[in-house]
Amino acid sequence: MIRLLLFISLFTHSALKPAKTDTATFATGCFWCTEAKFQQLRGVKKVVSGFSGGHVANPTYKQVCTGTTGHAETCNIVYDPAVISYDELLEAFFVAHDPTQLNRQGNDVGTQYRSAIFYHGAQQKQKAEYYITKLNAANAYKSKIVTQVVPFTVFYKAEDYHQNYFNQNGSQPYCKYVIQPELDKFKAVFKNKLK
Repeated sequence: MIRLLLFISLFTHSALKPAKTDTATFATGCFWCTEAKFQQLRGVKKVVSGFSGGHVANPTYKQVCTGTTGHAETCNIVYDPAVISYDELLEAFFVAHDPTQLNRQGNDVGTQYRSAIFYHGAQQKQKAEYYITKLNAANAYKSKIVTQVVPFTVFYKAEDYHQNYFNQNGSQPYCKYVIQPELDKFKAVFKNKLK
């Protein structure tokens, strides 16, 4: 009886143990687009829109839009590495936007729309730099990649109305005419990795 209780206790404890997660922090232009795309991937647990890479504490969206805080619109992507790897997230990062555009994505212009990978540790840095070198060597784009690879320091969550933006505002013109076509292309590329 004691063995059975011990077995049940161990089994229950291991079954209730939460899955290990890691975090990737990416800037690919407008965080509404980034969030909508990465939310689609199997293994991604949570995507939070916010700001990284600046010099002002607790910036507001309005402040970041001025381009004077130094922040980029960024998404913190919490993922299960047993389901999706950091390498796969890097692949998605480079499909999700044009990494050759300096301080802009399409009509969104300014340093807040720059392409950046905020790495969490030496392994993420090494993988990001390797991936960029590999893509540049293969001439994967018409121009060289300008993505910044910088250490993660702090992430400031954007205001609540920015969270889950596309899913809550899909009928808005920006969502219909900018995000939706980009999302459709992204989903076509990653059709075997979608939730």
